[in-house]
Amino acid sequence: MFSGFPEAGFIFLQSLLENNNREWFEAHKDEYIKYLKTPATEFIQALGEKLKTISPAIQYDVRGSLMRIHRDTRFSKDKTPYKIEVTTMFWQGDGKKTELPCFGFRIHALEGAGLLGGVYQFTKPMLEAYRIAVLDDKQGAALIRAAEAVPSEYSLNGQTFKRVPRGYDAEHPRAEWLKYSGLFAISPHIPLATVKTAELVDACFEHCRKMSPIQQWLALNLLPELSQ
Repeated sequence: MFSGFPEAGFIFLQSLLENNNREWFEAHKDEYIKYLKTPATEFIQALGEKLKTISPAIQYDVRGSLMRIHRDTRFSKDKTPYKIEVTTMFWQGDGKKTELPCFGFRIHALEGAGLLGGVYQFTKPMLEAYRIAVLDDKQGAALIRAAEAVPSEYSLNGQTFKRVPRGYDAEHPRAEWLKYSGLFAISPHIPLATVKTAELVDACFEHCRKMSPIQQWLALNLLPELSQ
């Protein structure tokens, strides 16, 4: 049963920030497993079942929902081998989970704890489907309603283009939505006092429920298998 992330887990992340090398990690790997990986798997099980009340199609598994702490440094100038965060994901649809409409929970050594709901970065096929949906009268209107249904304390993100993409009508009533390369909501900061208790599961579920209009619009309008 999930009872919260212990204080020792936060101490581990802070220490990893200062000692981000393989020798230190291997010497303290048991602490990572005990204070972060084990409670994270319990958290995934507890929150995953609750998220299925938002949609039975939301998926998780105890192993696959916990993102690797090892960084992929092949194409990065930053060669530090480990992430200074613990991230869990709950996704909807078939394919690579990081490319699907999801809910993601993260504890970061510097930034604290929070949640994301939506798609951080559209794949090329999803971006094309998104733009078609924005321009469609029925789907576009549903997007506006979904955005308005998310409480104002949740920021909507993903607008990265300064101009409406070439080939699209800049005067279209939903032209601003064409400037997005991803679409996701970010929750307010989650106090660490909550993260350390079993109350975290209910707190995260409430955040996900409030962000779900955007996450569900993406799932129902951009995933072929759910739009039938």
